[in-house]
Amino acid sequence: MSRCAEIRRTTGETDIFLKLELDGSGKGDIATGIPFLDHMLTLFARHGFFDLEVKAKGDIEVDYHHTMEDLGIVMGEAIAKAAGEKKGIRRYGNFLLPMDETLVLVALDLSGRAGLYYDVTPPAPQVKDIDARLFYEFFQALCAHAGLNMHIRMLASGEVHHLFEAMFKGFAKALDQALSTDPRIDGVLSTKGSL
Repeated sequence: MSRCAEIRRTTGETDIFLKLELDGSGKGDIATGIPFLDHMLTLFARHGFFDLEVKAKGDIEVDYHHTMEDLGIVMGEAIAKAAGEKKGIRRYGNFLLPMDETLVLVALDLSGRAGLYYDVTPPAPQVKDIDARLFYEFFQALCAHAGLNMHIRMLASGEVHHLFEAMFKGFAKALDQALSTDPRIDGVLSTKGSL
């Protein structure tokens, strides 16, 4: 059974189409109008073995906030829809990702209870022309709409590009782990019987 979702979100500020295949091969076809974000989402697809297509148009002449937040919303909705009833999945994932001098921990639970616990102090206020604080907005929106509990911790950093690259790769690896199946799991991995 294919675990795939297509989401379209159109507002007065953004128009976003996203297609996500959880059991893919790592293909990314990304166009958000924000080159660094395209790079991060391409890394996410490749390192999580997800097939991800994103076409986004936003009011980037104002700033990047609406595009990044709305993209987080759409990605969260796609993850939730593609995961479906979550039968047989491991539910939890974590990854400690080194990127040269940078070390980031990502731990997550596909519990249905949304929460982002973000312990990250970027070593620079911007990545090229992106306000580094917008990555918090992206991940917060994603967690809220995926029903995802996630901790992101910066353990060491020196270069801001490396920091966000480690975060997106770590997120991809932890999510891939949580979404992988285990034949020993009957139904969902919860004593309550639902996630």
